[in-house]
Amino acid sequence: MIELPKLEGETAIFGLGRSGIAAAQALLASGNDVVAWDDTPLRDHNDIPSRDLTKDFGTPARLLLAPGVPPSHPIAQAAHKAGVKIIGDMDLFQLARNQMDNVCVIGITGTNGKSTTTALVHHILSENGWAVQMGGNIGTAVLSLDMPSDKKTAYVLELSSYQLELAQDFYADIGVWLNLTPDHLARHNTMENYAAAKAKLFASPEKMQAVIIGCDDDYGTAIADTLNTHPQLIRFFTSTADIEGASYELGFDGTHLLHNNKAVMDMTQTYALRGVHNAQNAAAAYGVGLVLGLSPDSMAVALTDFAGLAHRMQPVAQYKGIDFVNDSKATNSEATRCALAALHNIYWIAGGRAKDKTPEASLAGLDTYYGNITHAYLIGEAATGFATTLAPYMPCTIAASLNEAVDKAAQDAQDETQPPKQATILLSPACASFDQFTDFEARGDAFIAAVHAWIAQQEVGA
Repeated sequence: MIELPKLEGETAIFGLGRSGIAAAQALLASGNDVVAWDDTPLRDHNDIPSRDLTKDFGTPARLLLAPGVPPSHPIAQAAHKAGVKIIGDMDLFQLARNQMDNVCVIGITGTNGKSTTTALVHHILSENGWAVQMGGNIGTAVLSLDMPSDKKTAYVLELSSYQLELAQDFYADIGVWLNLTPDHLARHNTMENYAAAKAKLFASPEKMQAVIIGCDDDYGTAIADTLNTHPQLIRFFTSTADIEGASYELGFDGTHLLHNNKAVMDMTQTYALRGVHNAQNAAAAYGVGLVLGLSPDSMAVALTDFAGLAHRMQPVAQYKGIDFVNDSKATNSEATRCALAALHNIYWIAGGRAKDKTPEASLAGLDTYYGNITHAYLIGEAATGFATTLAPYMPCTIAASLNEAVDKAAQDAQDETQPPKQATILLSPACASFDQFTDFEARGDAFIAAVHAWIAQQEVGA
């Protein structure tokens, strides 16, 4: 647990999810006055003092909003009316960070690839002898992380737009921007607001050791341009178009990771980092390593043996020429686009609860890769709409459940594919999971279980 200083006055917390609970527990452990509330009774925590802040706001010194609570929430309006400062959990972490020595904080944001890049940086640094703590929007809440060890410690933090939007005083020693594509617009309303929330990672560039910016989209390019005078700005660019004339420190030529236009890593040797999107993740992680003085050879070794993350282009099994890949984390079309671009002869399982109002919007940008898809198997609330949109381009089957989709896809792939030709059963939904599952992890776990059940049935019948 992160040790916080003693603060004056009461800290009110609204939202008792993972981050809110961690904040309350860290504050209480440091002797602070805390009161908390959540509008979902199931999240009540008996060890945390509670007060219904919506009925009795009181006179707290500050209000901490959990990341899932938007600044437009009535509780935030009550704080503004009372002149109470609103903070996020990253601001509390910053207070602790101010008292730490021999620590490097690495903040990673972007629409897609945050978790993989965060885990990749953690892996590279660990392999090179660093003490590393990983958390934030991935795995462990930031205030539940351990205090630094005696040797130099890196805190590698995945940062969502929700966390950054609420942050007032937080800054990272090294800030990484991966990309920006449409997502979370129900909260941010416009892409400009979404970009501004992400860009708060660079609100205090004068305090930052380095800024590492992906310039494959206009938003990243604009951020890099505003930071052009920073003494350690690293731009990376993974589109293969015009790479020879690009003025980027890190790039990708379709096969190799490039540093100053010199090949430093054969990306075809990294099974867990297939596809251009993963080259982007690798370039960002490589940039962090450059800033911290790691050798190219040691980074190449770490990139090669990186095992990948669960639910993110995760290899599940191979059976007689069929690869099964779990990409349940792909909850929007951009994430699914990356998977479709990286694979061929795909038996694609998609669907769930769409994030957009129309199937066409939910599938935007995927048509370029429809030629890589042999058959689509559609599940959940989006199934009918997706089938209507996709039917002109590929055979479509609506499945009543994920288990049924796996069975149908695997049987079709087995009937239609013979080694040495390979097929891939890919779960990459382009949708949220909440119509059928508690979260994308549960959906991915169900896919894995269905895959192993299908293979077991084949073995029994062999």
